Amino acid sequence: MYHQKLEQVLYNIERVMIGKRTVAELSLVSLLAQGHVLLEDVPGVGKTMMVRALAKSVGAKFTRIQFTPDLLPSDVIGVSIYNPKEMTFQFRPGPIMGNIVLADEINRTSPKTQSSLLESMEEGSVTVDGFTHKLAKPFFVMATQNPIEYEGTYPLPEAQLDRFLLKMQMGYPDAKEEMEVLNRLQFAPPIDDLQPVITLEELQHLQEEVKKVMVDEKIKEYIVDLAGKTRDHANVYLGVSPRGSIALMKSCQAYAMLHGRDYVLPDDVQFLVPYVFSHRMILKSEARYEGIEPEEVIERILARTRVPVQRMAK
Repeated sequence: MYHQKLEQVLYNIERVMIGKRTVAELSLVSLLAQGHVLLEDVPGVGKTMMVRALAKSVGAKFTRIQFTPDLLPSDVIGVSIYNPKEMTFQFRPGPIMGNIVLADEINRTSPKTQSSLLESMEEGSVTVDGFTHKLAKPFFVMATQNPIEYEGTYPLPEAQLDRFLLKMQMGYPDAKEEMEVLNRLQFAPPIDDLQPVITLEELQHLQEEVKKVMVDEKIKEYIVDLAGKTRDHANVYLGVSPRGSIALMKSCQAYAMLHGRDYVLPDDVQFLVPYVFSHRMILKSEARYEGIEPEEVIERILARTRVPVQRMAK
């Protein structure tokens, strides 16, 4: 039942996004696991369209924040304005008060404004003038950044990166897929016709059901082993924290549900670990000079880590 509902959401997204099944699945995994996504890619590959399609498919309120160097924290979370008639301050919520929020070009704004997202992404609330305001549920942030342009950008600090459950890229479509994009967009954008296929209440129920997906002790040991080896690797300056291990376990639970299972497989861990661990690792300077990427380190760790295998009873 859950699997059919989630397949309907993926089908809806694929009506808009051609050839991006993996990106759609990973976005839905993060939403089910109550996490957030950092999407790093060049402009024009459909990042905004993907988030809008996801929001429409689940009947969620979609908001967009365009991050710029002059953006202030109050422009994101909201501000208290004095009402002279009632002689009180009234809170006017910012665009963060949505269900699915697109934080566009997040690395273009100052660290002060970037930090305004920390509380909302971790606690599901914002604090203004000493008063805490709860955010809507479900709450999901997809932030984008351009990996090419570095002038006028502010790299995300480790604490901010650690708040993202997954980091991924969309990439360019191949020639056949790009032709299909042109054909579909020749007359009217398909996103205009998208209708919700599940309700927000059903989505919240699925988020709770994800927590019940079984994770065997051997799978947990496998996750801990992988995380531990990132901390001891010769090319790694700062390895994955326990928050990363938790993120990988939750992602695997959501991925298993998405594929119609109520248990996690080692294959789930192996598929998801690059998306969960890569942005949580800082490589040593000599490794970066040699052109080594975090994904390469993770691949080597996977190759030399024993995979748990369930013994069959005789």
